[in-house]
Amino acid sequence: MIPADWTPHRRDDGELLGWIRPEGEDWLAVDVLGREVTGGIEWLDAEAVLEQHGIGWLADPWILDGESAEPLRVQIVEVVPEGEGRITVKVDDFGDMQRPPAQRYTLAWPIPPQLRPPRVGDPDGRTFTR
Repeated sequence: MIPADWTPHRRDDGELLGWIRPEGEDWLAVDVLGREVTGGIEWLDAEAVLEQHGIGWLADPWILDGESAEPLRVQIVEVVPEGEGRITVKVDDFGDMQRPPAQRYTLAWPIPPQLRPPRVGDPDGRTFTR
């Protein structure tokens, strides 16, 4: 649930980039996954940070922990912050349309700890181990 004191910030085309919320006498920028991307700053600076942060990073690979013995490399399919909120991810299929549909997982919004950016040692999708 998005708190009532969060103000949405959108690109010129209407795409949601995140929110600006009060932080004492200052403002704080929050991205579409619900992560704080700044500390307390001026309103215009918060807008500029969200513009620069963008949403292109949503297409990057992510890692989902706890659903199998090994971390899963996934792609974000959908982010719905409204209502109860959800983040839908699918096992990374590298865009292969010949494969059967990839396993999907629905997670809570804001981003839960088991969904994270890749770290050194995580599966990269190109390395096979036995």
